[in-house]
Amino acid sequence: MTPEAALRSPGRPPRLPSWAGRDFRLLTAASIITSLGNSGALIAAAFAVIESGGSATDVGLVAAARTLPLVVFLLIGGALADRLPRNQVMVAANVLNSASQAVFATLIISGHAQLWQMAALTAVGGTAHAFFAPASEGMLLATVDPAHANKAFSVFRVGMNGANIGGAALGGALVAAIGPGWVLAVDAAAFAVAAALRSFLTGTANLRAEAGGGMLHDLRDGWRAFASRRWLWGIVLQFSVVNAVFTASEAVYGPLVSNERLGGAGPWGLALAAFGAGTVSGGVLMMRWKPRRMLLAGTLAVFPMALPPAALALVVPAAGLAALMFVTGVAIEVFAVGWMLALHQEIPGDKLSRVSSYDWFGSVAMIPVATALAGPVMNAVGRSAALWGCSGLIVLLTAAVLLLPEVRRLTRREPAAVTGTAPEQPAEPAQPTVKAPSGGSGDGTAVAS
Repeated sequence: MTPEAALRSPGRPPRLPSWAGRDFRLLTAASIITSLGNSGALIAAAFAVIESGGSATDVGLVAAARTLPLVVFLLIGGALADRLPRNQVMVAANVLNSASQAVFATLIISGHAQLWQMAALTAVGGTAHAFFAPASEGMLLATVDPAHANKAFSVFRVGMNGANIGGAALGGALVAAIGPGWVLAVDAAAFAVAAALRSFLTGTANLRAEAGGGMLHDLRDGWRAFASRRWLWGIVLQFSVVNAVFTASEAVYGPLVSNERLGGAGPWGLALAAFGAGTVSGGVLMMRWKPRRMLLAGTLAVFPMALPPAALALVVPAAGLAALMFVTGVAIEVFAVGWMLALHQEIPGDKLSRVSSYDWFGSVAMIPVATALAGPVMNAVGRSAALWGCSGLIVLLTAAVLLLPEVRRLTRREPAAVTGTAPEQPAEPAQPTVKAPSGGSGDGTAVAS
């Protein structure tokens, strides 16, 4: 029985389909609010460092301060989210993020911010997200009725992607108009509102940990659930590299090519906007398209991610680059929704957060390494060769994943046949993108607390 089904009266049809039920609406609304705040806060944090006298290296250090604790604590966060009520984990993480952003904002507005303080507060945010992300994805996957999963996940991601686009545009304008400190204050308020919304979630209890089982037992159990599914670890391994090289081409090489060969920041901004529009369009597409072999369709859709690095290597004109970025955005959403559907169908409900934490870990762990090595690699082999290398790795790894029979053959089952994704709720509570491979939490990673 799904959480929403438990709320229905016997013999009476629901007023709303389960994907539009109360818990789903609360989860989606909270994630949209924090996505709006965080998209602007990412811009504000960079300008806060610059306006405080920091260099480009300092901006990178503050950004890295978020990623390191995220990677370190993700697996622990997943195990904890499968032990405790997931909504409580999310609320606690949101409260911590709200407090850290409020202190960050106060320091910037007062003019007393120092680099170590900004890095430390950013690290607090990364730590909070390490606990939030697995709980959020597990909660989302466990809340949705299999009969409406395709539409529910598509609606969720359309809301998230739209908020990311709007938040970045609004955040940039607000940073220019009122300063980065006040934008960070708005983000702190967004986290507080999201925490309040998530505190009203129901049906959030997961299965209690086995008697005598500790955190290490839970981590081992989660690893067995992850490692026993070849399609799962194969795609996570693929995306550990795909995400890394795609991010390096987008964050490092793209701005350089645009500045030197395409006429400045404007064309690159247009390309990023086109990519965002593509993700929204892809989500809309997936509301209606329900591929029977969702992993096969999703994996085939990864190939277009090789197009932007190749276009940058060839210095394709701005209009062509924007068109390719749009196609890539659509393709990423086809994969992301298919991936969420596979997790929803195949992973037992009491292991969702732990499996999600391994997914997140694999997806983000190599990104800081790739962005740090992008410059040295470019100096060693040239920018064009580095970009072709990024493109080639995406193609080769995606082709390799298609060799796995499970990826090609995993099919959507009829809702009545789906088991283990939305466990029946126990009497007492005990208790989501993408970044491409994960469902996304909507609370502030550069890849979706």
